[in-house]
Formats: sequence, C-alpha cells, structure tokens
Amino acid sequence: MFTTSFTAEQQRELAKQLSTFLSQYSHLSDSYIIEFFTEDLWHTLPSSWQPVLQDLSYPQIADLLLDATHEDRRYPSVWPLTLLAFRATAHALAFPRESRSEGCRVGGSVKPKEFLENHSQSSLLGHIFRKHVKPKKQHEIRKLGTLVKQLCEQTDCNRVVDVGSGQGHLTRFLSFGLGLSVTAIEADPTLVTMASKFDGQLVWALEKEKQKKNCSSHIPAQYFPRHIAGWVNPKASWEAFIRQLKAPDHVSEGPPTLSGPSKKKLRGSVQQGGLHVVQTSYARSDSNSQESELSKQQKSKKMSGVEFVDEKCSSCIHSDSHEGVYSEEDSLQGYPNFVLTGLHACGDLSATLLRHFVKCPHVRGITSVACCYMKITTKENPTPPGLVIPPAPPTPDQESVQSEFGYPMSSWVSGLSGHQLSYKAREGACHAVEDYVRRLREESELLRSHCYRAMLETFIRDTRPDLRRAGIQTIKKSHLLPFIEYARLGLARVGLPPELPLDLGRVEAMLKEQGRVVVYFSLSLLLAPVVETMVLLDRMIYLQENGVNSQLVPLFNPNFSPRNFVLVALKRFGQ
Repeated sequence: MFTTSFTAEQQRELAKQLSTFLSQYSHLSDSYIIEFFTEDLWHTLPSSWQPVLQDLSYPQIADLLLDATHEDRRYPSVWPLTLLAFRATAHALAFPRESRSEGCRVGGSVKPKEFLENHSQSSLLGHIFRKHVKPKKQHEIRKLGTLVKQLCEQTDCNRVVDVGSGQGHLTRFLSFGLGLSVTAIEADPTLVTMASKFDGQLVWALEKEKQKKNCSSHIPAQYFPRHIAGWVNPKASWEAFIRQLKAPDHVSEGPPTLSGPSKKKLRGSVQQGGLHVVQTSYARSDSNSQESELSKQQKSKKMSGVEFVDEKCSSCIHSDSHEGVYSEEDSLQGYPNFVLTGLHACGDLSATLLRHFVKCPHVRGITSVACCYMKITTKENPTPPGLVIPPAPPTPDQESVQSEFGYPMSSWVSGLSGHQLSYKAREGACHAVEDYVRRLREESELLRSHCYRAMLETFIRDTRPDLRRAGIQTIKKSHLLPFIEYARLGLARVGLPPELPLDLGRVEAMLKEQGRVVVYFSLSLLLAPVVETMVLLDRMIYLQENGVNSQLVPLFNPNFSPRNFVLVALKRFGQ
C-alpha cells in the first residue's frame, strides 16, 4: 500500500516537463483576474485562441476546458492545435485528483456517499466524533485517521504527533477512536483550550454510553491525548522540535475535566456505568513544587465533580517509563518513535514536518496534507504575505536551516531552469477547480463576481493610479447586486468617495465582456492542479533524495475537500 507509484527517474522527468510547461505559460498563472481590464488580459492570449473561446457558454467551458474526465466533447468551432495541446498537457501533467474509493468526478456530487442519509453527519463516523465537527472535517478525519492507523501498524508505532491540531478533532479520533497515543501541538492557545474542553465532553459522552450498556470498563490512560500550546518554528532543528514535544510546560494533558448536562451525577471515582477514568500524568504550569502541583490538580478534580485516580505516585511522575512527561535530564535518544501527521498544515509547516521526518530518527512515518501554498517561502520571496515571523531571533540549533525554503525542497528541482513559482501561481493552486466547474455547469450568478471586481479596479485606478489590487474583502452577496451598488460599497472600502461618478457607457461595455473574464479565469485555473503537482512532486523527490520512497494519495473527495492529496511515507527498518 505504501510503495512508490513511479520510479525516481520518472519523478525527475516529470519535474522537468512541469517546469518547462509552467514557465511557458507563466503569464497566465501569474496574472490577476482583477486586472482583466486594466492590463487588457484578453489580448495577451494567442490571437488564434480568442475567436474560438469568446463565445463559449459556461457549460462548454466546463466540459471543453476544465473537466479532464469529460468524454463527449463537442466543439462549436475548430480549435487551434496550440489550444488543444495546452489543455491536453495541463491535464496530462497534473496528478489525478479523483479518489477511486469515492468514485467521484469533477463537478459531481458535492458530498460523499457517507452523507447521503444525513447531509451533516457522516454515516461512517461515530456520533461522539461528529460533535462540533463540520461535514467536510468529518470526512477528512475519518479517512486520514484510518490511514494514520494503517501507517502505525506498518511502522510498529502506537504514538502519533498531530501538528497544527486546531480544536483536536483528528486528535480525538486517533486517540479515543483508534486507540493511539497522541500528542497534539497547536500554536493558538485558544484552540488548545477548546480541544481540551471537547475532550472532556467526549469522555462524558462515553460515560453515558457505558451507563446505558451497564458495563464495567475503563478508558485506558494512553487514550487521553496530550495537548501542547506551541508554535512549530520552520527554522528550528528536529532536536528543538523534540524538546518542544517533551517540555512539560504549556502542556494540557489528560484526562480532561468532564463537561456535560449531567456531570453533577458523576461522583467519586466515576463508578456509574462502571467507567473508571485514569490519570497517568500532569503538566506543570509554573515553577511550583511537584506536591503543590498535584494538590492543585486534586482540588480541580473535586471541583469538577469527578475524582480521577492517579495510577502513579508522585515519586514516579518523572520516570522515563511515564508516558508524555520527561525530566530535563532525559536524552533525545530516549524519546519514543512516532508517526507524524498534519491535516492541512499551512505554508512552510508541511515542508518543516517533512524535514523533521527525514532528519529525526524518532519519526518513523508521516502523512502530510498541505494547504496555503502561497504562504510557502521561496528564494525569490522569502517573506510572502501571511508568513508568521519567529517571535525571537534564531538560536544556535536553528542556524543550520536558515537557508532552507518551503519551495523547492529538492536539489533536483532547484537545479531546473524555470522551476520558480510566483506567489500568484501558488495562490492559484489553492483554488477549488471542482467547485468552479460546478458553478459553470449551473451557470451560477456567482460567476459575475470576478467581472465586477475587475471593473471596479478600472475605476479605482482612474482616481488613484497608485492604488493597485487593493484589498476589498468579500462584499456579501455581491453577485446579487447591481454593479453601481457594488461599486459604491467597494470604493468606500478603499477610502474613495462612494458617490464617485462612473461612466455608465463603460460600465455597460465591460459587463458585456463577462464571458471573456470567465474564460480567461478558467484558462488560469486549468494550471492550478499543475502548479500543485509541481509543489508536491518536489517534496516527493526531496524524500527520494534522502532515501525514502513516498506515495501521493488522493484520499479525500475533491468535490468536498479541494486540498485532497496526502503525501505518505515511512522509513525502512534501520533508517
């Protein structure tokens, strides 16, 4: 299951083809649709393309351009070979996004089969794991969690580190649902607090189920996830990362405080229904003594109406065998092996996890789901918009990786002419092709939004030529507004007078070009999966250069979860 799908030589050859193709059409991937009128983008297309594209209906754009699986192509006119070659090459070079197990197609049913009975609840995920979780996330944590479990079995690991864990939805499924020992690390302390709260609600739900079944059992201690509030610095070494995982400070670890409508009924040692919740560790939050910390925890437990039983006495809290808590003197070599996972790890974080996987002997496997490619650092743009700046200057153990960027990671791609990917190209790779195909086939009114914004850009620059691509943010239901009303709202957001006079003749003329705007955007969108393929292939080649084979799996339904690729890799024994 976890074998490479094509050889190292094939990977390198594909990277060469991608680099050549993308550099040839970079004028498309680098363009901004809001500059359609100001930069006269339509006339930057080959003159032979313009007449055959300008009169296409929206469903024709979907069928003839964007949907690689559409077989019944009926052309209203003869297309030039260069346009046919452009479309065919884009489809051929991009990794297939369809999930075989889902049987999905581009622009098909929005929701997977598991939501046929109930559009908001997966029929394949236990109800206790659906609370607070949107359908998209339910689909993702079920599929990724199952894959992580399989990878743990392949690598003989029972421990998982979930980076960028958010509210802990995947963490809870891995731990309580699949019986794995999970450490979750999240940069936002608010989300960590929520994750711990939701852990408690899940434990309460489990207790209720035990009461109904009148059975006697306890939740094994290792099921309680360990939550860490901390930012994973992309410039830090793997040793610093392990120390971050081992540090007892800023850690919230199980069992959590139970919460639920009937928590007052839970008394003593949680004996109703036979559930016996066990605490095996604690987290220091200050420099007080061990006894003082335990005293505070015991007080907290009694206030919650639940008295958890500590299986270890205070004298062995810091023992090496005690899961999740380590003393300052523990060596890095004593840290247990684990599988690393990150569900939609943003920007450089995905690249950082792959580097830790390669360099850290304790990481035996990885499942990496990336997103926000525009936030990846590159040599040409080391500080892209949205990049999180380290809170402190680099320490000595971070200096060795200061020159590493999120793209490219591999030596091979770094040496290819034309491998560079602009911020705009990487931002475009985050767009949902399937969603846009659906809009085209439905001839949705949402399709006018790009034309509106491009029209507004012309009037903004007429007044303020220096104000280029100003951020306006989303105007609610803009596609339902007349353009004049939309323009007034938009002008106010960039500090221009809403009553600015608009040439109604120009407005009408530009509105008639909405079809061209949609065609041009579709041409650039056709390159989005190709750019994503380049980024992910570079990561596969990086792993191969370091002696690790990998597989790219289209795990999620792309109509439901656009960033649906999971990069899976494991180390052979001895690596």
